[in-house]
Amino acid sequence: MSFKVASVQFRPDMGRIADNVERMAAIVAQAVQEEGAELVCFPETAISGYYVEGAASENALAADEVLSLFSERLSGLKRPVDVLVGFYEKSVGQPHNSAAYLEIGSRVVGVYRKFFLPTYTVFDEERFVTRGTELGLFDTRLGKVGVLICEDVWHSVLSSVLALKGAEIICAPIASPARGFQGSEPSNVERYERMARAISEEHGVFTITSMLTGFEGGKGLVGGSVIFDPFGERLAKGDILDDHMVVAEIDLSKIAQARSKAPLLDDLRESWETIMNLSKD
Repeated sequence: MSFKVASVQFRPDMGRIADNVERMAAIVAQAVQEEGAELVCFPETAISGYYVEGAASENALAADEVLSLFSERLSGLKRPVDVLVGFYEKSVGQPHNSAAYLEIGSRVVGVYRKFFLPTYTVFDEERFVTRGTELGLFDTRLGKVGVLICEDVWHSVLSSVLALKGAEIICAPIASPARGFQGSEPSNVERYERMARAISEEHGVFTITSMLTGFEGGKGLVGGSVIFDPFGERLAKGDILDDHMVVAEIDLSKIAQARSKAPLLDDLRESWETIMNLSKD
């Protein structure tokens, strides 16, 4: 099975949910009609902006509301499309930093709630949102899709568990302020690219990052979204700082080829119980 995926770098207007969704829906329509995309991935908190902080609850939506907002605006599409989008999700108490996987015009396939909430340097996330407790793995019409959000990518155990549970594609919506300017790109862009490549190489999966752009609270969100195949070959990369859409072909048959050539996931599966026992000592 093969299909096209679009990873979208997006610059939201903070707190202007209706306007942001209007623009995002237009991008989805473009991705479908001009690029033939069947999956469109947006960044972390793209619907509202990331640094809304104490206003996260005011900007929070239920996943069904997100589906309705997109479906209303995309009712004229002649082809089916799935959308992965980051948003603040309504919850009892504080909201979650979540990503919803949507079949437009049909259903919410699943919602992943960010597990690792940073509270260092320019981040204070755990003050405003609640940690998730469930794995982000969804059975979709396009295959098994795993989801990580931003700092989740830094903790390799989560991508390992997703791969062990059958993920074929791992999507990572990200909001990452620029930092480290010694090289040709900000160091956080280089780091996310290295981590995405490592996930694909180690587990034989497609890895897609979707990076927020723009300036929020004096912080520049950088872009540099990437798509890697199961061999760790980069298929596409977005521009730095700008709104941008990159498109790549996802051929799921490559997964078996990559895992046959480098059976690291099988080795991990065979040793997983022993590894978990070691962590108890």
